[in-house]
Formats: sequence, structure tokens, C-alpha cells
Amino acid sequence: MAISKVELFNENEILLADLAKALSHPARIKILQILTDMNVCMCGDIVELLPLSQSTVSQHLKELKRVGLVQGEIEGQKVCYCVNNKMIEKAKEAFAKLLSHVCKC
Repeated sequence: MAISKVELFNENEILLADLAKALSHPARIKILQILTDMNVCMCGDIVELLPLSQSTVSQHLKELKRVGLVQGEIEGQKVCYCVNNKMIEKAKEAFAKLLSHVCKC
């Protein structure tokens, strides 16, 4: 059985890897764009804008929520999602720092 050895990496490296994994699907990128454009959105509204089933959209939202890029609030029987601006800013800073370090051009 493989060992992940996550403890060998610093907090920022783990955060970047987790964010990159969450952003690694084009549907998740599109969901973030939709949420940014609409400010807040019900899951059903997102489903109408994507060529994906409700359950698939829910799984993508779950992954974005897991890393903190989106927040979900229950309103009756529906969940209202929005972008977590604080985490988006943290992600922007972390990726900018990484990319400026990698590409010293």
C-alpha cells in the first residue's frame, strides 16, 4: 500500500496541490465562472447552464467546497452556493508566488 508522505511538504505546498486538484476539471472552472458572474446561485441554476447531470454538478460543487473555493448555504430544500472570496484571494496569492518562483523571467 502506498504512503502519501504529505507530512514531508509544507502547508503552502499542500494547499497549492489541493487547489490544483480541485481546479483540474473544466466543469469546476466553469462552475466558478458561473458563481462569479451570478454572485450566488442555486445548484439547479448551475445544472441548467452545464451539459451535466445534477448529481455530477453536485459532486463538482462538493470538491470546490471541500477546498473552500465555494460556500454553500441551505435554504429550505435547496443549497445556495457562492464564491468564497477570501479563499479565492488566498489561492491567487499562493499561485502567483509559485509561478513567480518557477518562472524568473
